[in-house]
Formats: sequence, structure tokens, C-alpha cells
Amino acid sequence: MPILSGGSDQDYSNISYTSCSSLNRFFPVSVETPSVKGVHYQRARRIYHSDQLCKVDLKREIMINVGGIKYLLPWSTLDEFPLTRLRKLKFCSSYEEIIQLCDDYDEDTQEFFFDRNPSAFGMIVSFLAAGKLMLLRDMCALSFQEELRYWGIEESNLENCCFRKLFQKLQELAEMRKEDMQRSQDTACVLDEKTKCGEFMNRLRDMVENPQSGLPGKVFACLSILFVATTAISLCVSTMPDLRAEEDRGECSQKCYYIFVIETICVAWFSLEFCLRFIQAKSKCQFFKGPLNIIDFLAISPYYVSLIVLDDDPGEETERSSSNSYLEKVGLVLRVLRALRILYVMRLARHSLGLQTLGLTVRRCTREFGLLLLFLCVAVTLFSPLVYLAENESGKVLEFTSIPASYWWAIISMTTVGYGDMVPRSVPGQMVALSSILSGILIMSFPATSIFHTFSHSYSELRKEHERLQSQIFTWLTWASI
Repeated sequence: MPILSGGSDQDYSNISYTSCSSLNRFFPVSVETPSVKGVHYQRARRIYHSDQLCKVDLKREIMINVGGIKYLLPWSTLDEFPLTRLRKLKFCSSYEEIIQLCDDYDEDTQEFFFDRNPSAFGMIVSFLAAGKLMLLRDMCALSFQEELRYWGIEESNLENCCFRKLFQKLQELAEMRKEDMQRSQDTACVLDEKTKCGEFMNRLRDMVENPQSGLPGKVFACLSILFVATTAISLCVSTMPDLRAEEDRGECSQKCYYIFVIETICVAWFSLEFCLRFIQAKSKCQFFKGPLNIIDFLAISPYYVSLIVLDDDPGEETERSSSNSYLEKVGLVLRVLRALRILYVMRLARHSLGLQTLGLTVRRCTREFGLLLLFLCVAVTLFSPLVYLAENESGKVLEFTSIPASYWWAIISMTTVGYGDMVPRSVPGQMVALSSILSGILIMSFPATSIFHTFSHSYSELRKEHERLQSQIFTWLTWASI
């Protein structure tokens, strides 16, 4: 680090040291040059006592006061950075021109005052003196970027590790602004629409989308959760052996009839909720692109499809064999459609902050999940032929009949599941199994840290967004009552 003063008690604990070895091929690596004693002190120094100003030549140096901290910078140092704000002070010929570049100026002492972050400016002075620019650990990267823009320093001068951190923060900010823009478009109607129809749509939108908007929204959310739980219980009961036997015989007892009635009531509620959400949506095309709306449609449609299939009669003149085949196909279709009713559980994501966080994390970590899948596929492709060859050469009981059959063993071994249906018996096969298990543990742990941090960040972001939305709704209700 550059020495900005004659003292040795300078505090550099705020500097962020981050590893930058992983992406060196994307960013050029600067060649380290040996430091010369006293060079950095001559290029920039900090003033601790007024006695140090006795030997100052203000024609060759400029005195800057940033947040109460004084610095002396030679004009020769600033000449190397012609686009900076400090360099432009050299060409100012009047007090008005100087005030346009700084916050205040003392003509008697020729001292320039700047009301900026002194810690950030300390790193900038280090850059002017030593040519190395880093982020502060306890300062937001975006705030530091604003400081760089104010002083006229380009972000590209940052060290590779710090530049990557700033680039990541900029990506997160762009994504947050995009989401905020979508939310603002959805909530803009609260202040724009003043007609009776608009007020009705606003209240309907609050009831359907915002459970915290009032009593109607809470009742609507509770009913939705209740019907989802009822549907899940009904699906579990319908798979009991006695009901399955009645279904295979084509009979319907009183219990089966009650389950059908309950299912019909639940589907009627879900259909009503789907229609209400469609009515209140400002963009109908965007409504059908929503993932939760697609899940709702896929969960509701099996009931109506099953009614159509049951009403479709194969005809009295059809032969018995073809009729039996038709009934078997109908039964298979019905079982598949009924299994799709489990998608109703995904509707809880509308009212659960945890499930919303999970979905947001999956969407933001698609690259990490893709890398995990890639690592797993490469490792499976590597260990499957090895265990097949090891077990074949041993001459023992052949459980690994082929390399494709060994893929299943490699997958359950590397994910540390281990069903035990395929076990290597030979010593070479067991060594391969040990290597695959250890590799699987390492591969699964590589993206885990990044995914965990993304989950924590997403949860904090959604919680703050819910609190902000709730405060906005409360403010609007207060304004409407007045």
C-alpha cells in the first residue's frame, strides 16, 4: 500500500482484499513493480498538524480538505490524470469557476473544501499516489462508484477482484430495478384510476393479490389455503385401496361420491379465483405468462378433461375387446390427470414468503444449477465405464450389465443416496466407488455457498419489499379515508 503520510499508524483495515485468481483469463493481470521509498509520499501526503503547512509551496501543490481531512497533492501528480475533478481546478481563473468544482474555497489559505466521503477519498488518493484502486470493505460498492464518478475516476481502474464485485452489484441493481418497474406498473393503477370501475378493480386486485390489504384480502387468502389443504387431503384419501378397487370395478360408493363432491367444490373455487385474477390483470397476455398462473391452469384443467372423457361413450356396437381397451386407456388418463392435482400445493407460493424466496432463488441461480448439472454429468460419464470395467474384469456376480446400466449406480452414488440395488463387489470396483462418492460430495458442495447466499439475499429482499408494499397500502387507505 502507498504511504500517504510520514506516520506509520495509518489504518488500512477498511480495504477489501478479494481473491482474483479465478477469472484472470478474463481480466489482464498487472505486473507488480518494486516500490521505491519516498515516491508515494512525494506524490500525495496527508496533513496531520498545521506545522506541516509552513514549508508548503501552494504554487506547486494543491491543498484539499475532504470531510475535515487535509491532503497535499502536487500538480505534477494531477497532471497524470487530466480528466479528474482536481486536475480541472488548475485551469480555474475565478472564484465562480472554482465553486462549480468544489463546495467551498478559502482564498486566504488557498484551501479547497469538498463535502464528500473522506474514507472513499482516501482510497482515491492512494490511487493517485500508487496507481492501485480498491473498494472499501464497509462501504457499498455502488456508493463507491458514485464517489469515483464525482472525482472523475473510471471504474476500469479498479483492481480485478474489486471490479468483479462492482460488476456483480451492478447486475443485481439492474435486476432489482426491472422488478421494481414491473411492480410499479402493477400498482400504478392505485393512484391513476379514479372512476368507480377503476376503484372496484383496485379493491379486487388488493383482495386477490395482497392479503395484507385488509380483511377481504385476508379472508380470501385463508379460503384459498383451506381449499388447497382440502384438495391435498382428498387426493390422498382417493388413493386408498378400497376406493381403488371400486374404481377398477367401475363402481362408486357413498364415500367415493362425497370425495367427488368435495373435489367439485374445490375446483369451482379455484376456477372462480382464476377468473378473478384474470379479470383484475391489466395485461391479459402477461397474465398467461406468469408461472403461478400456468400452474393454476394445469391444476384446474384435469378436472374438466376428466368430465369430458367420462362423458365420451365408446358406443354400444363396439366389440368387448375394443371396449375393454378403451376403458383401460380412459382409466390411465384419469389416474394421470388426478395425479396432476398435486399442483394445487404450488398455489401456496402466492401466500408464502418462503416459497416465493425459493422460486426467486431458483430463477437467480440457474447458472449455478447448470454448472452443478454439468459437473455431475461429466463425473457420471467418467465413473460409469470405470466401475463397469472393474466389475467385469473381476469375474464375480455381474450386477453392472452394461455401461448405461452403470449410469444409474453412478448417479445415486455421487448424490450420496445409495439405494443398494447395485453394489460393486471387487476391490477395484470399491475403489472406484469411493472415488465417485468423494467426488460427488465435492461437486455438490461447490455451488452450495453461492446458492445459500442468494437465498438469504432473496429472502431479505422479499421481506423488505413486503414491508414496503404494506406501508404503501396503509398510506393509500389512509389517504382514501380522508
